[in-house]
Amino acid sequence: MTYTTRVKEEIVKNPINESEKICELSGFLRFAGVFKGNIMVTLENASVARRIYCDLKEIFNIQPKIIIRNQKRFRVKQIYIIEVNDKVDHILKVLNIMENNRPVLPSDYFFLAKEEIIAYLQGVFLATGTINDPASSGYHLEIVTDLNREAKFIVELFKKLDIHAKYLKRNSKYMVYIKNAEIISEIIRMFKAIQSYFYFEDIRIYRDHKNMVNRLNNCEIANQEKTISTGLKQLEDIMYLKENDLYSLLDESTKIVLEYRNKYPETSLKELADIISMETDYKIGKSGVNHHFIKVRNLIKKHQEKDNN
Repeated sequence: MTYTTRVKEEIVKNPINESEKICELSGFLRFAGVFKGNIMVTLENASVARRIYCDLKEIFNIQPKIIIRNQKRFRVKQIYIIEVNDKVDHILKVLNIMENNRPVLPSDYFFLAKEEIIAYLQGVFLATGTINDPASSGYHLEIVTDLNREAKFIVELFKKLDIHAKYLKRNSKYMVYIKNAEIISEIIRMFKAIQSYFYFEDIRIYRDHKNMVNRLNNCEIANQEKTISTGLKQLEDIMYLKENDLYSLLDESTKIVLEYRNKYPETSLKELADIISMETDYKIGKSGVNHHFIKVRNLIKKHQEKDNN
């Protein structure tokens, strides 16, 4: 079972009131239905098929026809076909899908409460939505539609819930998508797929923690490399002083620092300062150690400039 299937099966187990059922049906049939004198819906998910069938029957007092077929492409699976032949015009009008045989988008009055917007988006998701399993790939929620205006409409509905979604054209279809993990998690929670929400959050928190640890490790490695590089450069400077008879020009405190750099070439300036302060009478901090090496660098620079002249 895919993660998308798990989310959808949780959604359809949740009871909703009649106005929410109408909104959910509207979103579902608009994106999954075929209207050619009747209403035809083809599904692969038995739980979703049962939800749509029961809601149509209950709300409109009709007896939809349901056909179950076995599909043998690649693997055997059952396909559920729901067919409605009664009150078709009335149903499509009540659901704000068609008016006078022309497709329309739901009017503002169709959504009198936030819960009805959520129910509509829930129906759209049941029809054509997918969510990547966070454990196997990146964070991605998408809804696919044939029409540009429907994609824009879905983006606007999400916006009314303070959710930022984008859309783009992909081949001949339009894809509404969200890649932000926190937003996708909020949508799953909004659809009341609680177990799927907890699973998503567990994976998200684990991955965020792992990424944070990796960043810290990379930062620590970079700092270590920088410390070693600095230490090696300072050892080269010390060697230069000795080879060019400049060492005797240094004051005693600088010589102490250089002596301890020779003994501890891989320590940071802070660690070197702590060691010197602990093992000698010379109390010094990181900036003090750095100041001595600046003096050394300036002395070497002056010597090299003199030689070049």
